[in-house]
Amino acid sequence: MVHTTPLVRRSLFLHAPIRRKPRLVLAQMLELVDDDTPPDGPDGPVAVLERRLADLLGKEAALFFPSGTMAQQVALRVHADRRGRRAFAAHPQSHLDIWEEQGYNAVHGLWLRRTGDPHELMTAADLAAAVSEPLAAAVWELPQRDLGGLLPEWEDLREQVELVRAAGAAAHLDGARLWEAQTYYRRPFDQIAALFDTVYVSLYKSLQGVRGAVLAADAATIRTAQVWRQRLGGGIRDAWPLALAALVHLDDLTARMPAYREHAIAIAAAINADGAARAHPTPPQTPLFHIHLPVPKRAVEQAGAEILAEHGIQLWGRVRSAPDPGRCSFEVSVGENAMEFTPDEVVALIRDLLARAETARHRTLRPDRQSEPPNMR
Repeated sequence: MVHTTPLVRRSLFLHAPIRRKPRLVLAQMLELVDDDTPPDGPDGPVAVLERRLADLLGKEAALFFPSGTMAQQVALRVHADRRGRRAFAAHPQSHLDIWEEQGYNAVHGLWLRRTGDPHELMTAADLAAAVSEPLAAAVWELPQRDLGGLLPEWEDLREQVELVRAAGAAAHLDGARLWEAQTYYRRPFDQIAALFDTVYVSLYKSLQGVRGAVLAADAATIRTAQVWRQRLGGGIRDAWPLALAALVHLDDLTARMPAYREHAIAIAAAINADGAARAHPTPPQTPLFHIHLPVPKRAVEQAGAEILAEHGIQLWGRVRSAPDPGRCSFEVSVGENAMEFTPDEVVALIRDLLARAETARHRTLRPDRQSEPPNMR
């Protein structure tokens, strides 16, 4: 039997294959180059991207990395070596810890001081407790993806950074979704970035590129980071395709993000008004939020697979489990894909999903027992 992957025709998921097919991406990239565009050097796409992002973030320099994992580990390594300290503070659900196999420790000998409640944002009080021991740096993820895109208020964020800096530690921004965060703070990117010594941005999340990352900081930090990039195998030549893919949306994304946020707010409001599921936060602070469902993860996954197979509609990238085994959630990050769905349509899809999930759950709880032998007690 030949198994085929269901065709995705529409998707709430930001990184669905619809707008990421090679021919489409390559056509967009070709619009940015001509016959004289060099692959490398000061006029190549990588150097252009580095200068553009350094300027946008108000930093002296920026450096391309093949992955955000490498970029952030290098930033922390530089801060640690300068200060002679091996610890850094970050939220318990930091991407560095949850999704990167503790590479900061395995590769660089650093260790994490998990700071704050796993289900709430870090606070100044949390960081005050963390800096009771010498820290090399503290990391802020803006927005906090695993908390539904939550952000600290601006003055709270400033207070936290000042507290950390007063203790002699550096401030590092995990800005993988900085474009989303900017829609809430409504401040220029360079003003947000100015709070931090180093800033990482992803090239494939908000920017919808292929892969890669950029680290921005003062020139001395970037020179040291370049050495570490080479040591870790990240100083790759001919990275121009990754840079070009990111440049495609660099100019228009900032203008589109407020509309994404407003659509996220409208979808979340419709979900909560309906009451069958719950959107969090209420309202979303950014174009990112979570939809919480009163049914088990496996039943929801099965129901979602049915909807995809029957209608070509993808609702998520993955389903998240919950401490309560009877509940789960999934993330919505509004971009061009989700803009194609009206709030009422999303509510109808969730109701269909829940009905199918309940059916799947009952089949699991009450399987057909007609073929089973009688109880011989």
